[in-house]
Amino acid sequence: MRAFFDNCRLAFGTFLTNPLRSLLTLLGIVIGVATVVSMMALIEGLRLKVNHDLSQLGADAFQVQKFPAGFGRFDWNKYSRRPDLTLADRDAILANCPSVLAAAGEEGEGAQKLSTAARETQPNVYIWAGTPEWIQTNGWSIASGRSFSEPDQVDARQVVVLGLDVADRLFPDMDPLDETIRIRGRPFRVIGTLQRRGSFLGLASQDNRVVIPLSTFESIFGKNRSVRISIQAREPGLVSKAQDEVVNLLRRRRHLGPADENNFEVFTNDSMTKTFNGMSQVITAASFGVCLLSLVVGGIGILNIMLVSVTERTREIGIRKALGAKRRRILGQFATEAVALSLVGGVIGIVLGFTLAFLGRWVLDFPTVVPAWAVMISVLMSSGVGLVFGIYPAARAAKLDPVEAMRAE
Repeated sequence: MRAFFDNCRLAFGTFLTNPLRSLLTLLGIVIGVATVVSMMALIEGLRLKVNHDLSQLGADAFQVQKFPAGFGRFDWNKYSRRPDLTLADRDAILANCPSVLAAAGEEGEGAQKLSTAARETQPNVYIWAGTPEWIQTNGWSIASGRSFSEPDQVDARQVVVLGLDVADRLFPDMDPLDETIRIRGRPFRVIGTLQRRGSFLGLASQDNRVVIPLSTFESIFGKNRSVRISIQAREPGLVSKAQDEVVNLLRRRRHLGPADENNFEVFTNDSMTKTFNGMSQVITAASFGVCLLSLVVGGIGILNIMLVSVTERTREIGIRKALGAKRRRILGQFATEAVALSLVGGVIGIVLGFTLAFLGRWVLDFPTVVPAWAVMISVLMSSGVGLVFGIYPAARAAKLDPVEAMRAE
């Protein structure tokens, strides 16, 4: 144990003797470890954000749509040939699926500009349209005023519920209720505002939207499109049963045989979570690839500096061996120096990674969280690199002949 502490003391003494050279050598390890820590903090924060945002949709809700949701490459020509979902499908679900409590038809159009007589938004507002059940099946709440009703839907009335980002932009100093805004040149009366939700998955704001009756939306943007059907089960425990009932009903309505695949998609909180988990695994693998590349570069730097150190300290090694130091003691000394050097780089990288994670939380308002396992892996990987790349210089130092070493200048 005393020999170990002596080796550690000598290792850090060598580091302090040439601090600039040592720090430059460790850049690869610092970058690799900082990448792992910051990326894992980002992914963990995103995972927590996904769970939080999806929990707002409700554990008893799911959605049926024509196109697949999520990330990846899809054969859009194949999916575009699918039959559209319609409000008639929604009505059939309500009439024939006993586990379903409510179902709403929905559509949407992004990149829209809204205006009043005095102000206008950027052309980035999302127009969300639905039948009156949308608020129940999507887990939203009204902050003020009301949502639209069945008579509003039947008569295609030009009424609108504002997200708070839109309300703040168009009516910064006044209550927006009963005021008038224009969508595609048509006047709409504001009947309510939505509770603030913030961003979804740390990306676009959920409050930069407005909601109008589906019939009104179709009179503006056209009817030749598929609706999405959002569905609420009677209770969370019946979600799976409700999904089975909906799938069986739609397959019968579309005359699909037992061997035919569904020509519609069922989108649930679990499916979104699985999609994100698949994406996060790819990101994690890519970050570790960058980290390993950086660590290899850092390891080569350690190998180089340790070989230089052996050359510079040849006389010292010869004197120590002449005084009785055994080969394993010399081997342990230089191996410890290499591991200590890489650990210093690992600690600097961890501190830098935590700093980047904090900046991400502060600047982007994103819930970055550094998992403990990422720190442990970083420490193990950095020390492992030091050990692997330090073995050869240490073995070379241990093999030096003491007489020849003492003659070195």
